[in-house]
Amino acid sequence: MRIAVPKERKPHEGRVALTPELCRQLINEGANVVLEVGAGQSSGYPDQSYADAGARLERNAEALWREADLVLKVKEPLADEVARLQSGQVLFCYLHLAAAPWLAEALCRSGATAVAFETVTAEHGDSLPLLAPMSAIAGRLAAQVGATLLHSPQGGRGVLLGGIPGVTRGRVVVLGAGHAGWHASHTLAGLGAEVVAFDLKPERLDVVQAIGPNVTGLYAHSAAIEAAVKEADLVIGAVLVPGGRAPIVVSEACVKTMLPGAVICDIAVDQGGCIATTRATDYEQPTYRVHDVVHFAVTNMPGAVARTASQALASRLAPYLLRLLEPEWENDSGLASGINVKAGRLVHPAVAAAVADAKKRG
Repeated sequence: MRIAVPKERKPHEGRVALTPELCRQLINEGANVVLEVGAGQSSGYPDQSYADAGARLERNAEALWREADLVLKVKEPLADEVARLQSGQVLFCYLHLAAAPWLAEALCRSGATAVAFETVTAEHGDSLPLLAPMSAIAGRLAAQVGATLLHSPQGGRGVLLGGIPGVTRGRVVVLGAGHAGWHASHTLAGLGAEVVAFDLKPERLDVVQAIGPNVTGLYAHSAAIEAAVKEADLVIGAVLVPGGRAPIVVSEACVKTMLPGAVICDIAVDQGGCIATTRATDYEQPTYRVHDVVHFAVTNMPGAVARTASQALASRLAPYLLRLLEPEWENDSGLASGINVKAGRLVHPAVAAAVADAKKRG
């Protein structure tokens, strides 16, 4: 199998799907690996490290894509990259098609098979092993970024989340207590903030409340969320519906009630966002203001810590890539659940439903 690894092209996206160590492992198993020149540079992996592992380096991106059996990326392809896909090829990366109907349609037209990291499941189908490490990183980053955006020079309320003796702690609302929400809550608790995390699953509330005495887990009643958001210094959106569009948990009317200079970090932006005023941004222009509330909604948050994120992703990708080398890889239940597009059709039920709903909404 010929595996092609293009250089990521989203703004400030430094991740790479293959580390030199994983590259060597795949080559030892018989794969032919080709990387675009500079693909690993922003993650601290120079071209020579891949050459030493046995990979070939290619400067011509079109040739790289054309000759591939499997195209391995981190983020979803841009429009000109989708145009390079051919029938019979396999694309393996994060796709988040629920928030990108145009990409779903383009992938269907390409004739390629598109396998999404975020819908690949573990052996028993009860977890999302390729999404989990990026969710953890995004949760921790949301806490750090949110704390910084609250600084007055950043346009925030001028609040130190952890407070100091004699001063009230900052108040944070975390929407969703899954991987991203737990890691956000854990980081914020360490900073000393007063954290309230909402979720619909009691077992998640038990786990998040166990973080510490300054973390409270509450059932996600809409009235309780609205009351907490109104008083919050920082709101972090971390709601996930696997394969589907994130539900709107905070309305625009609710955002209007927030404190001037408060901050929203919506991790769920990849799946459309769980806050009504969310719109996708990138690291070139990461923030904007609506109703005097600072919004941060970068769609590739882990790209800011490229080396950490690349290593975390590669460690989870290894067993799935080894299975992809086998002719009957589609019989693997975990990889089969990752197939979003095949033979010109959307085949993942949740993704197909979300894309159809997005088209209806226009």
